[in-house]
Amino acid sequence: MARILLIDDDDDVRASVEATLRHAGHSVVAARNGREALAYFASDSFDLIVTDLIMPEMEGIETILEFRKLEKTIPILAMSGAGLSSEYALYLDAARKLGADAALRKPFSAAQLRATVDRLTANPSGGWGPPL
Repeated sequence: MARILLIDDDDDVRASVEATLRHAGHSVVAARNGREALAYFASDSFDLIVTDLIMPEMEGIETILEFRKLEKTIPILAMSGAGLSSEYALYLDAARKLGADAALRKPFSAAQLRATVDRLTANPSGGWGPPL
């Protein structure tokens, strides 16, 4: 299974996503923000990055841009809350345009997360369709 770098500042969301990914058989390293994630990335290898967009210290769009400077081919899944808010939809759209391969609006189901992760790890170059 995949080695995943998970980034989310919300302890409950991070724990829930991490548990779902581990239950699906993936290895997960969890970070609270983009700076912490970049430090993990510098010393380890990953098959997928899953990142929140609205975070302190280093927000998700900046995090995605930094990862794209370091590694152009690793798949990135962006996620953000308030799925009915047009502002958050704009963040998810911007994330896709700036380097994320997929985007999920919170709250999402475990099945949606697993399906998206499966698609991204099966086809790391992306190109499988619009964000969920």
